[in-house]
Amino acid sequence: MTEPNDAAAEPGIPRNYPHGPDSSRRDGVPRGRIEGFAWNDSAVFPGTTRIVQVYIPAQYSGGELAALMVFQDGQMYLDPDLEMRAGIVFDNLIHDGSMPTTIGVFVDPGQLGNRNAEYDPADDRYAEFLITEIIPAVRDQLGLNITEDPDLRAICGGSSGGNCAFTVAWQRPDRFGLVLGFVSSFAQIPGGNPYPELIRRTSPKPLRVFLQANRWDLNFDHSDLNWYSNNLLVAAALAENGYDHRIELGDGAHNANHGGVILPDALRWLWRT
Repeated sequence: MTEPNDAAAEPGIPRNYPHGPDSSRRDGVPRGRIEGFAWNDSAVFPGTTRIVQVYIPAQYSGGELAALMVFQDGQMYLDPDLEMRAGIVFDNLIHDGSMPTTIGVFVDPGQLGNRNAEYDPADDRYAEFLITEIIPAVRDQLGLNITEDPDLRAICGGSSGGNCAFTVAWQRPDRFGLVLGFVSSFAQIPGGNPYPELIRRTSPKPLRVFLQANRWDLNFDHSDLNWYSNNLLVAAALAENGYDHRIELGDGAHNANHGGVILPDALRWLWRT
């Protein structure tokens, strides 16, 4: 686990972690390009409009099928001045062979305050939205050649976007086989977190799951609606049912710092062959 840069901080004080070299631009590493479009014609979430940004790696020629990774809260992951810096990380990891040539699709939540309504429910609506609307639009509008192999299709998010990513893969493992969730908000799924019990009583699905949780997340010292413990419960259920999974624990709060710092290693683990 990455060491915090303020290791002498008092116990109970959330830590701040420094980024490593994979999160910075390197000389000699070709840069992918970003294209995008507005999506305001959703049948699944009518009345919403959003921006979809698409990372296309320099190594993509169009002649081969590219891998796919979809991010919720897309702008937060792409902004090079924020914690995740996913475009820079993709450049570095694709260049050094740590992940395949991968199209990154960065989807913002629908305007009109629709984020929680889209991300939190443990149903198949958001999966349908991605599979029937966003991914076809990426293919059609940008002419990209994307694989259908779920082992080469990943989904990622943080907070409510993290449980959304898990829900999409849980509902449609035939379309997404790789899951990356940062400080996931399993605790606020309407009706309660169903996944510990669902995972235990359902035959294992062909999923590889990386979770990250922070010790000082929301309600860290409460028995109800505890973000940290709910991530631990999901990880425990995955372990008990033999899933290929990993959970990385940090000493941060409910933010993207620790997740952004470990993003390169999380992607290396997720995309390993």
